[in-house]
Amino acid sequence: MSGTAGAVRVAEMAGHTRISTQALTSVARAAAAEALGVTPHEVRAEWSDDDGLLALSLVAPIAAPALTAVLRDPGRVAGFGGTMWDRAVAAKSEILQRVTALSGARLSRVDIRISGASMSEGGRVR
Repeated sequence: MSGTAGAVRVAEMAGHTRISTQALTSVARAAAAEALGVTPHEVRAEWSDDDGLLALSLVAPIAAPALTAVLRDPGRVAGFGGTMWDRAVAAKSEILQRVTALSGARLSRVDIRISGASMSEGGRVR
């Protein structure tokens, strides 16, 4: 009987399992949007080969407090997680970890280009 069970297990595992580029892109856009405080449709994602691993390039705005709110209360910047630069740097590792955990894909790096600021009155929600 154990020979039959082994044959069934091999049959179940035969073949290929692939995750489409579109699915990976959707995961990457969602992870980036969450990390940057914007919506997924505001994020552009592109993939490239980096010596056999995937390199992710993102272009997106980043959430920022309204300038009038910062003038009234400079502490509002802290409610968004710090400066745009600090948040973008921190977002790279957060996005890499999230995409890897959700997809199983092996990423070599995440490059982010901030394309603008998405002004908001509230702080970043986590």
